Amino acid sequence: MPVLTEDLARTAGYLVSEASGNRSREQIVVASGSGILKAGAVLSYVAAASGAASAAVGVLVGTGNGALTLANPSVGTGVKAGIYKVVCIEPATDGGTFVVEDPDGIVIGRAVVGTAFTGDVKFTIADGSTDFVAGSWFPITVTKANPTAVGKYVPYDGSRSATAILYEGADATSVDRRRTVTARDSEVQITELVWASGVTTNQKTAALASLATLGIIGR
Repeated sequence: MPVLTEDLARTAGYLVSEASGNRSREQIVVASGSGILKAGAVLSYVAAASGAASAAVGVLVGTGNGALTLANPSVGTGVKAGIYKVVCIEPATDGGTFVVEDPDGIVIGRAVVGTAFTGDVKFTIADGSTDFVAGSWFPITVTKANPTAVGKYVPYDGSRSATAILYEGADATSVDRRRTVTARDSEVQITELVWASGVTTNQKTAALASLATLGIIGR
């Protein structure tokens, strides 16, 4: 007797609930080279190659006189146009920890005073004679030659924030594919999500946290 194997990664099989109408969904482009993806694949956004990007640091909002210095280059390939916020969340004498948010409010990592941060924006925070306090933040403004260029999505691999979940399967091995994704305000079944090979447990936890900022809650 033949053995039948059921593929549970069916269209929207990961969904527990979503907002009314189509508010939870978006049409996106899955980038060529992403391979064969199943519904439930966790995705990251990659900004379009829209010309040279540059970053500038604004004045600290709050208390502290340490300095944020941009690296050279100051931005990564996935950087977005807009204002990144580097916010102090754990003050410390002669130190501190900051959370880094992209222009859409998505947390992309943590920066520690005295240690280089190498995400979409790249910088180092130096301590000053007056310690930082919780809530103090640096603005980093990123501009692009063509900020309206449309970006694409790739499987989440831990190097970028998780920003969507593939609603339906796609073969993007050698061509771009337009597909629907869950982009916000949904409940999803964690066990039905599909991860790229090599994604660690810690990276999955970080991805779920990023999705939660968009209202995509794992159950």
